[in-house]
Amino acid sequence: MTAPLDLDQLQTFCAIADCGSFTEAARRVHKTQSAVSMQIKRLEERLGQELFLRDGRSIVLTNEGEALYSRARRMLRLNAEIVDLFSDEDLAGSIRFGVPDDYAVRLLPVILSSFQRTHPRIMVEVSCQPSEELLDGMTRGRYDLIVFTQGTHQEFGELFRTERMFWVASHGGRALATDPLPLACGGPSCCWRGNATDVLNRANRDYRVAYTSSNATAIASAVLADLAVGFLPESALQPGMRVISEDKGLPRLQDAQIAIMRASHAYGGIYDALATHIVASMGNLEGHEQPAEAAE
Repeated sequence: MTAPLDLDQLQTFCAIADCGSFTEAARRVHKTQSAVSMQIKRLEERLGQELFLRDGRSIVLTNEGEALYSRARRMLRLNAEIVDLFSDEDLAGSIRFGVPDDYAVRLLPVILSSFQRTHPRIMVEVSCQPSEELLDGMTRGRYDLIVFTQGTHQEFGELFRTERMFWVASHGGRALATDPLPLACGGPSCCWRGNATDVLNRANRDYRVAYTSSNATAIASAVLADLAVGFLPESALQPGMRVISEDKGLPRLQDAQIAIMRASHAYGGIYDALATHIVASMGNLEGHEQPAEAAE
């Protein structure tokens, strides 16, 4: 009978794959670097495959390592579920949670306040950043869980909500009638900006990027001040904004995909409690009452 794989070795393997560094992985799994190297050597010997390619300071997964990574994640998750099933300990601890600031104004206070009422011994340390920075922070070990708004092109982004994206302007403003159309948006790497400019180009609509910020509140302020036209997902619409209907000459935007991602250690216990609460709270949101359409 074939002996089962060592879960501790798999945890170390996933930590290295997450951060691309034996040194950083050793810190994350609370082992010495030599112990981490020995674990990977034994795992590679056990499987008869090389799992990492080492090129100077760069460490990447081999094809065999890629195949193992997704399966190792599933084993770690199942292990955590089994431990939780037979545990009677009260949930307590701290979680480093990252979320785009698009949702910080309307949704985040409601979601986290209800979570604190049901889980008073779990402390949630919240950081609001653009999705690109959250994904980078996850690689660097800054977060246990993040919500991000780029869908599931990231392998372990678990898509849990899809919602309409809307063009928005201020009530009674003139930005919509301005030529070229002034836009308020995120930086060049923002996927929503890329979609908006793509559909405008295909529609031959002249535009200019009038206001750029990685802060969603700043962009919303620019829209409300009639400095520019913006675009937001349904759950991030704010009072004072008007949704611009498609017959006003602006093409339909791609839907926003909202996903949650975990660090490889963030399964079971307090992490499942928060992830389940977020998915249930945001995933079950009914459509928000939409602001009135923009005037001619």
